[in-house]
Amino acid sequence: MSPPKTSTTLQLQCHAATPVGVPLVLSVAVSVTSIGLQLVYEVAGHCTTLRIPPATQLRGPTDGLWRNTCLEAFLAVEGDSAYREFNFSPSGQWAMYSFASERVRTHPDIDITMQPAIQRHASCEQLTLTALLPWSALPPRGTPLCIGLSAVMEEATGQLSFWALQHPCERPDFHHPAGRTLRLVLPKK
Repeated sequence: MSPPKTSTTLQLQCHAATPVGVPLVLSVAVSVTSIGLQLVYEVAGHCTTLRIPPATQLRGPTDGLWRNTCLEAFLAVEGDSAYREFNFSPSGQWAMYSFASERVRTHPDIDITMQPAIQRHASCEQLTLTALLPWSALPPRGTPLCIGLSAVMEEATGQLSFWALQHPCERPDFHHPAGRTLRLVLPKK
């Protein structure tokens, strides 16, 4: 991973409708690096009570990652209804989806140059997942972005909790544009 040029760390909040059954703290450090946008998700607490998918050699794009422990990012150009969703599993699998507007999915070809680099470190008390989105997966440099950061945590019981920077609805909804509260301008070269 490339060293960060700038960085900010943000706390995720558990949605009240899906309370977590174990003490956890989730944060995301966002950094712009020379090769893209780096997201470092940190889950601290009783990680042994979570279902954390084991690392796998099958690291390509995979649907349905959000059904288990999964870290996510939603990126939109400010003022645009189109956006991209990125899912990162501790297994090393990932997914990228493009939407023309809220939940209206488009089906672009996934270019291998858009593949995120994912690293994970897990212990009894902490899970760290680092995802690096290359410039090819991002809007052009100099573009102002609205970013939503979120996570799904699965406990050993199968119970899911939903985490985000902000929860704009009564039920968890990571796709809602009001959840993309982080503003970031991608620097020009």
